[in-house]
Amino acid sequence: MSKILSNKDNLQVLYEDNHIIIINKRAGDIVQGDKTGDTPLSEVVKSYIKEKYNKPGNVYLGVAHRLDRPTTGVIVFSKTSKALPRLNKLFAEKDAKKTYWALVKQMPPKTEDTLVHWLKKNPKNNKSTAHTKEISDGKKAILHYKVLKTLDNYYLIEVALETGRHHQIRSQLSSIGSPIKGDLKYGFDRSNPDASISLHARTLSFVHPVSNDMIHVEAPLPKDPLWDACL
Repeated sequence: MSKILSNKDNLQVLYEDNHIIIINKRAGDIVQGDKTGDTPLSEVVKSYIKEKYNKPGNVYLGVAHRLDRPTTGVIVFSKTSKALPRLNKLFAEKDAKKTYWALVKQMPPKTEDTLVHWLKKNPKNNKSTAHTKEISDGKKAILHYKVLKTLDNYYLIEVALETGRHHQIRSQLSSIGSPIKGDLKYGFDRSNPDASISLHARTLSFVHPVSNDMIHVEAPLPKDPLWDACL
């Protein structure tokens, strides 16, 4: 299901049926509207559906989960009000399995490990700090990582989340001395030219909220020589 079905207006549709649509999000796209006033991905997808199916009036689209603006990869939207609460439940109960790929310059302490931290979000700077011991107002964060490949100057890491916290992967990898390439907020020394960070939601697997079929989608990597070297 990783074949790109549409690239109209630079929108990469990875999977679509009557109830859901799965997109390969680009760096810089915001999932929902915010104070910047920039057009969110949800509105772009609505426009795509409206034009493709010649729909009159407003198009329904539900947001089931989010990705940080500078990240790329798999994100799923609901096309029906029937599917949305079921998708929300899937993500809330961690029944949707996600893997992420990240590029880091510093080799993690171990080639494979489970990280457990308590994350505390600071709304003023929109940043989460990882603590190794339980703290007041901290949320427990668990992820599993392994080094998939050694490149010339970077390491490719695969991450599987057990919890879904604010900036979890970015904060936890930074806390072990391996900030993600381009992530100035979490300690990388320089930005990427396109203001992205090298974090990609690579795969998503879940039981379809209506048909009960198993859905597995893999998002192609961003067009970049370093990402190309990962394959």
